[in-house]
Amino acid sequence: MSITMTPAAADHVRRFLSNRGKGLGLRLGVRTSGCSGMAYVLEFADELESDDQVFEDQGVKVIVDSKSLLYLDGTQLDYTKEGLNEGFKFNNPNVKDACGCGESFNV
Repeated sequence: MSITMTPAAADHVRRFLSNRGKGLGLRLGVRTSGCSGMAYVLEFADELESDDQVFEDQGVKVIVDSKSLLYLDGTQLDYTKEGLNEGFKFNNPNVKDACGCGESFNV
């Protein structure tokens, strides 16, 4: 099982954590939401929970709870800028379908 990051995503997270002044890494998860069933949850983690799995890529820790890992295994996190829009992009090989607005997915 693994979660990876592109260099752009790792650089963005490192900069944000540095500016924030604290944090172990990036917490990635899923929750029930949207028209397709699941949505990504992304936040900065200050501590580990008992069921967390920690993946380190390019010097950045990605923390995933064991329940979410079933849906996220193999995901690559990217950070993109397209025109005026910028943000994280999830390259998740487990996704079978996504809603038209791009806010939710199912596996």
